[in-house]
This record gives sequence, C-alpha cells and structure tokens, in this order.
Amino acid sequence: MSHLPVLPIFLSMVVGAALLLMRGSMDFKRGVNLLATFAQLPLAIMLLLQANEGTLVYTLGNWAPPFGIVLVVDRLAALMLVITAVLACAALLYAVRGDDAAGRNFHPLFQFQLMGITGAFLTGDLFNLFVFFEILLIASYALLLHGAGSARVRAGLHYVLLNLTGSALFLIAVGTLYGVLGTLNMADLAVRISELPRAEQPLVGAAGMLLLVVFGLKTAVFPLYFWLPRAYAASSAPVAALFAIMTKVGLYSILRVYTLMFGEQADTLAQLVNGWLWPLALVTLVLGAVGALAAATLTGLIAYLVVVSVGTMLAGLAIGTPEALRATLFYLMHSTWITGALFLFSGVVQRVRGPRFAARLVAGPSLPHPMLLGGVFFLAAMSIVGMPPLSGFIGKLLLLSAAGTGELAAWLYPVVLGSGLLSLIALSRAGTTLFWRQTDVAASGEPVDGVRMTALLLLLLASPVLVVCAEPVLAYLAATADQLLQPQGYIDAVLPPHSEVTP
Repeated sequence: MSHLPVLPIFLSMVVGAALLLMRGSMDFKRGVNLLATFAQLPLAIMLLLQANEGTLVYTLGNWAPPFGIVLVVDRLAALMLVITAVLACAALLYAVRGDDAAGRNFHPLFQFQLMGITGAFLTGDLFNLFVFFEILLIASYALLLHGAGSARVRAGLHYVLLNLTGSALFLIAVGTLYGVLGTLNMADLAVRISELPRAEQPLVGAAGMLLLVVFGLKTAVFPLYFWLPRAYAASSAPVAALFAIMTKVGLYSILRVYTLMFGEQADTLAQLVNGWLWPLALVTLVLGAVGALAAATLTGLIAYLVVVSVGTMLAGLAIGTPEALRATLFYLMHSTWITGALFLFSGVVQRVRGPRFAARLVAGPSLPHPMLLGGVFFLAAMSIVGMPPLSGFIGKLLLLSAAGTGELAAWLYPVVLGSGLLSLIALSRAGTTLFWRQTDVAASGEPVDGVRMTALLLLLLASPVLVVCAEPVLAYLAATADQLLQPQGYIDAVLPPHSEVTP
C-alpha cells in the first residue's frame, strides 16, 4: 500500500511496453489492455479514499524533495484519476469491438496515453509535468492518426505543430524558473516565489504568464482552441472520447500551478493570471457555442461543445472562490463523461448510417432502434446543455450562484445562458436531422452493437448518478476547493520539516 501512488503510472508503463513487444493475437492484446485499464479504477478509488484522509507523498528512489522526484496525491489529483479511469474503461470497451483493429499498436498507445495523463495529475514537479505532457502528446499524435485517412493526417499535422510549439514554450518557461529559483519542485517553487526579491519578480512573472499560454493551448482556450474541433472531429470515436480528458489536463495544470505557486502568499505575483482568465473564459464560451451552431457534422458539434465546457470551467477558475471552484470541479466531472458519451454515440451513428452519410448533419436513411438511439441522444443533449434535473444543470446552477449578484453575475449569466441556448438549438437541429429528416436511401451501415451501446450507457449514466449522489460528491469537492485555496497544507506535506537545503 505504501507504493500505491506510483501504481497507476507503473501499471500503464509496464503494460504498454509489454503490449508493444507482444506477438499474440489481437484478442489476447485486447484482454490484457482491458484488464489493465479496468484495474485503474479500483486503484483510483483507493487513492481517493486515502487522499480524503490526508495528502499522500511518494518519493521516487527515496530522495527527499526538493531534489528528488515526488508524486503527490491530494484530493484534486485523486479525483482526476477517478474521472480518467471511468472514461478510459468506457472508451476501451467501445474500441475492442473493432476500432482498435483499424491500425497498428492501438493498445500500447492507449496505455501510454493513460500513463501520460495519470502522471500529469500525480507529479509534484514542474519538469516532470512537462515530461508527462510529452508522453501523453506523443501517444495522442499516433492515436489521432489511428486508422489513417486524409482528414486525420491534415488534422494531425495541425495538432502536432501547435503542440510542439507549446512544448517549446513550456521548456523555456521551466528553464527560466529554474534559472531564477534553482528548483522545479512545485511546493518548493511556491516557497521560493513567496520569498523572491522584488527585482527578480518580473522575470518569474513572465515565466508564469508563458505557462498560461502553454496551459491555455492544452486546455483549448481562445485564441488557442482552433486545433481542437478539427482534431477531435477527425479522430475515431473511442479516441475522441478519451481525448475528452485531454483539455482537463491543461485545466488541472492551471488550477494546480496558479493556486499553489502563485497563490496569496506570492506577494506581488499573487493571482498572477486571474485578470486574464475572466475575459478568455467568456470569449471561449461564446465562440464555442457559435461553432457548435455552425458545425456541419455531429462530431464537429460535439467538439465545439468541449470548447463550451472549457469556457464554463475557466469562468469558475477566474471567480476563484471556494464555491466557484466546487462548481467548476462538479462541472468538470459532468462534462468529461457526457462529452465522452456523445463521442461514442457519434461513432454508433456513423457505423449505422454507413460511410456515405457518416456523421454529416444531412438527411439520411432511417436509423434502426429509433427509440433507443433517440432516447440516448436526448438524455445526453439535455445533460450537456444543462437542463434540469440532470448534472449539467446542477453544475451551471452552482457556478451562477457562486458569481453572486454583482458585476461578475452581470457578465456570466447572459453568456452562460446564451451559450446554453445556442448549444440547445445546435443539438436540436442535429437531432431532427438524424431522426426526422429521412430519405428513401437504405442504410448501408452496421447493426447497433450491444457492447458499444453498453460502453456509451456507462458514461451517460454518470449524469443521473451525479444527481443522486450530489450531496457526498459536493462535500468532497468543497473539501477539495478549500485544500486548493490553502496551499500551505500541500507545501508542508511535500517538503521535509524545517528543511534548510538549497540547490
């Protein structure tokens, strides 16, 4: 149990390497990958239960921080692991019905992607955050191109170039911070920034703003979101569903870095980026909703809904109160699972309609099992838009309540409600096109697959489950928000007591 914090990373690393070297049948690889991925869920739950009792710190090689590499499991990190594990289980269950056979090495790439994502959530070191970013990005490049096709190659090239630029900027920011402060342990950085002489604060502030550009690119914030709709829409359904957590890695990084390193204790650098987050959030919300309204394909529509969710969560971070952070984290859980479910639904629709119509929002053949598919789409659409009594409504209601009744509310209410209305119109148009606008052309696709529908429903049921379990979930999230806004507890857990070491 003492090695529990490193097991999610270690499991994905070992299984991914083994799958890469295996020469067994596809069915055997599927079984190994399913076993390893489903094992992530109990590991994440155990870490969440332990993190609820106190922050866990794991020192690799038993080298004490700030020199050694540390993994830190607090409430936020454990929550992100649970969200990732649930999403990955559903995406892989869908993929093993044939999507994984469209190209080479899907299963090792899936595990390496999980390794990068879980490592980013667990690391307590800024340089290793960069390392895990690169691992998940390299795996995502290959997963995006899985199955080939000209659309995926074009989207992949755009995606690769932008993220390579982001990685270069990340490395520059990390190098600047190390050059000035002599450490990259995030807890130690928080201490050193709070003690920084005024003369050196502008350079550290510039590095902090550069990190916002990097994390904004990963999160898909305006004006750095243009890669996301094309990349997500071009991906296969299970890959796009897994990518629903990718923007949350950037959002997590913003939350972690700017509450810990640039929190209230950071003197003039305190709340370094808050003035930027608010306008960026509102513009991202509006443009995401407009993009959803203009989307010509179902996958493109869902990709823009991811952008809308990013803007909504960024608004909560900009408000920055415990109530706003609680609302943001609840909405993060909801939006990750429901957008993942929508991507899986789009995959089912494409297979049923056949390659001629696929995900295009044009009149096509009548869909089989219209009650089942229509009911699934209706539930997912109402949840992602935020209609009562589903989880999206609770998340938006909590966020609007956290804005109060002043100037923030005057901006947030019309933007959130207006973007919700535009999203509702876009989804209504998509639903009427798919289910009501029918031609005489016979469907040339596949029958509805039960396993794929099971994977989809597993994610979709998260919405009513979050409503039923809202009280304990919100209690945990409230404690998480308080922990984030009191970073001294994180610092004390990571750094040795009375440490006088200097690099």
